[in-house]
Amino acid sequence: MIFVPRLEVPKITIISTRLRHYFRNMNCSELLPPASVRGMRELQRAEFQKRVQVPQLRVPEQQVQRVIPLVKKFLLKMEHMHPVRAVDKSREILLHPMPIKAWESLPTEDLQKQQVTQENFSFVELELNYENWSANEILKSVLPEEEEGMTSYSRIGHIVHLNLRDHLLPYKQLIGEVLRDKLPNCRTVVNKASSIDNTYRNFQLELICGEAEYQVETKENGIPFEFDFSKVYWNPRLSTEHERIVKLLQPGDVLYDVFAGVGPFSVPAAKKRCHVLANDLNPVSFHWLQHNAKRNKCLSNIKMSNKDGREFILKELRADLLQRLRLTDTSSYATHITMNLPAMAVEFLDAFRGLYTDNELADISDAVVFPTVHVYSFAKGENTKALVRAQVEQNLASTLDEKQLQGISFVRNVAPNKDMYRVSFKLTRHLLTTPKEAEANNVRKRCAEDEKVDPEVAATKVKCV
Repeated sequence: MIFVPRLEVPKITIISTRLRHYFRNMNCSELLPPASVRGMRELQRAEFQKRVQVPQLRVPEQQVQRVIPLVKKFLLKMEHMHPVRAVDKSREILLHPMPIKAWESLPTEDLQKQQVTQENFSFVELELNYENWSANEILKSVLPEEEEGMTSYSRIGHIVHLNLRDHLLPYKQLIGEVLRDKLPNCRTVVNKASSIDNTYRNFQLELICGEAEYQVETKENGIPFEFDFSKVYWNPRLSTEHERIVKLLQPGDVLYDVFAGVGPFSVPAAKKRCHVLANDLNPVSFHWLQHNAKRNKCLSNIKMSNKDGREFILKELRADLLQRLRLTDTSSYATHITMNLPAMAVEFLDAFRGLYTDNELADISDAVVFPTVHVYSFAKGENTKALVRAQVEQNLASTLDEKQLQGISFVRNVAPNKDMYRVSFKLTRHLLTTPKEAEANNVRKRCAEDEKVDPEVAATKVKCV
């Protein structure tokens, strides 16, 4: 028998690069804005003028349609500049200077088949100015290199909302003007002036550029909304989360929206023919909630109130839910309670403890399906998911078992080490009929009994209460 040695085949990794925008202009020194604009604090648009040499192909007009596919990925793409320009009866095809250094950089064989030769290739001088760079390119060239740049902004109708870091505040006027210039239909640029610490939880705004006009029209997940952005809370970064909850709902389901705002949960749910009870403490939010429900033609499916969230739970929600538990087949529809006030919503969870007496639920079948609560909260630290669960359990004065807990979902990162979560859990007969104080007393009694056996175990339980 002859043994043939096994040959080791080298592992080859194939890297595929998708040419999305072909070549990034900011990676090409020739196409960068002038270095002299670095550190500019007052926008001087004329300072962005620059002359550059770029490669081009000059071909007869009738050949353009055959040549463009051959050089498409090399075209020069800049703001307010078409890469194909008419010159007499010819066309100049502007090419990107980063990949194209000479005629040999092009697919010469294919071009020659179209009667395009080296004689058609040359360099042309272009004059670039402020209009030829995007907002991102302008700001990257102006703001300090050693500091983090302006990473994001929110767009609400004609308003651009910023949350600038301290080191960018000296540039806020310039940033505002650039965004107003460059972003379509932008008329107003505002900066978040302080943290959200007022009663109605709306942003405190500083106008840095444009019109002091805050009434906006916007769409979220295809639903039109209108409101005064300076007096209500609206965050377009929550649109995906709003959509997730609305997708859980089916026609005929029930939604109790404790902190409804202008209706990002309630209005889409009502349009979906769900039965909605929506509430918000802010009278301006309540006004626009009513307006948006009317505008979206879903008033017949929604009841709205303007009161504190705890009062709403103890009155409107309590009465409506009790009637449904007594008179309807809860297995034929789902009931959801949304509590989207992440800074303090968990503090309202104890309102569900002892919401009913034992007698009120005595005639209700054990097969009844109780509501699912979706409560939102912030958590700051390392293990934020565990922290947010602890917040919910502490305010409920109850541990959530595997049957109750429906999930803990990450919503978004708010700041370094600070995250927003949604905790979804099922209410139970025990929670709804046992007041928080009674639960605590029961635990203390069990602790007293355990103390006789193991004082350390009893101390742990008392601490939990």
